[in-house]
Amino acid sequence: MSLVTILLNIFLPPLAVFLKHGISTTLLISILLTMLVWLPGVIHAFIVNK
Repeated sequence: MSLVTILLNIFLPPLAVFLKHGISTTLLISILLTMLVWLPGVIHAFIVNK
């Protein structure tokens, strides 16, 4: 995982997921989790971007 990916996972989780998976249900889940509370979105981004 590159430094850019790690930083995107922390600061813009949906963007990091979009760059890896494109428009998909994974992106929608990431957006939802990030909107509810930021931390679950970050955790989800790290999990799906392994």
